[in-house]
Amino acid sequence: MLWKVAADLVVIFHLLWILFIIFGALIGWRVTWVKWLHVGALTFSVCLQLFGWICPLTYLEVWLRQRHDPALGYAGDFLVYYAERLVYLRVPRETVFIATLAVLGASAWAYWPRGESI
Repeated sequence: MLWKVAADLVVIFHLLWILFIIFGALIGWRVTWVKWLHVGALTFSVCLQLFGWICPLTYLEVWLRQRHDPALGYAGDFLVYYAERLVYLRVPRETVFIATLAVLGASAWAYWPRGESI
């Protein structure tokens, strides 16, 4: 039971991290340390997409789930696995990459200096 709870907590943290990647610029453009954390998260996210890496949180979640019940593990990507379960559609890696680039572009726009001193 403890393994399952730990895996569920990792999923919650993972979802919060994804929301931070998507919406972090809303806070980051005003709070400097959040901005740099967000830029690092965006950089890591782009690297995951470019190099086809799997997020370490996915590995952690799968490992915890397999400790609870060996049949509960899954292979592959966190977003694709859960997106498929939510909407019953396959999400191509290219779609995730394009969405990542869109978030990157929106964040760059939010962080772009507008005549202010940095």
